[in-house]
Amino acid sequence: MLLIQYKTATGDRRVGILDGDTVTALAGYATTYELAADAIAGGTGIAPLASAAVTRSSESYASIAQQGRLLAPLDHPDPAHCYVTGTGLTHLGSADTRDAMHKKIGGDVENLSDSMKMFRLGVEGGKPAGDGPGVQPEWFYKGDGSVVRAGGQALDMPEFALDGGEEPEIAGLYVIGADGQPYRLGFALGNEFSDHVTERQNYLYLAHSKLRSCGVGPALRVGELPAHVEGVSRIRDAAGQVRWEKAFVSGEQNMSHTIANLEHHHFKYGLFKRPGDVHIHFFGTATLSFADNVSVQAGETFEIESPQFGPALRNALAVTPGGHAKVKAL
Repeated sequence: MLLIQYKTATGDRRVGILDGDTVTALAGYATTYELAADAIAGGTGIAPLASAAVTRSSESYASIAQQGRLLAPLDHPDPAHCYVTGTGLTHLGSADTRDAMHKKIGGDVENLSDSMKMFRLGVEGGKPAGDGPGVQPEWFYKGDGSVVRAGGQALDMPEFALDGGEEPEIAGLYVIGADGQPYRLGFALGNEFSDHVTERQNYLYLAHSKLRSCGVGPALRVGELPAHVEGVSRIRDAAGQVRWEKAFVSGEQNMSHTIANLEHHHFKYGLFKRPGDVHIHFFGTATLSFADNVSVQAGETFEIESPQFGPALRNALAVTPGGHAKVKAL
């Protein structure tokens, strides 16, 4: 099942089931957050609850998208109560990339870079046997709910940034129950937009490079993540023409960590089990236009598409002026 959040032509919020180009509204639910809350309270799944709330009211997804009425597939009424985070060095990539990576990490561990050491740890211990936790992954913070952009909204690059590049990923979407239990609603396509030039200067700049907006959606895929996910990442110029394109893969078959292990090492912290909070967590990628020396320009569009997740996630790149603030003493 694919769910989207959107606004009607009159500006009212709705949750709808997406089937092809048809969006069928649900009765009684303005947000997926409300839907999740009822599912948690009733001890049921999202899918049966959504199916029971289907109405006869429907409209075209294309119209919703073209009119700029799409919303991110999950949000919180107070953006400060939505954590946006991620894990990196989790994906194995294509067969060629895997072979190259294994050659890089196969030698003396002391001579490896910190990144390759982390990658090697994941390859060796990211998929533990049994129910116990495996090795912890690289982890980063992107921001709160204010950094999340829906399909069709621009990803804003601050003017002090050195780069604005896409990272095609899968994101897990979660709500924390009243008892502190994390509940996963499902998964969505994501563009974990980052500043790769800043990060390349020194790996300790990773934290700075991640404090950017990100794209999520358009649809929330309810249920488990397929073991193998195939998709395509594109850069379109201002005229809409494709100037870069590359396939990407995800899912546990293409990862060095299990989803359960990545979730364990995120939600082991009490801070991330605060009742009522929303979490959007990116699981990593192995495909970047930056790796092919592509520099995306303002006005160009990122496009991330996987048939298993419905419509493509499209976000233009925009440069945001300002951002600097001089502190005043009181």
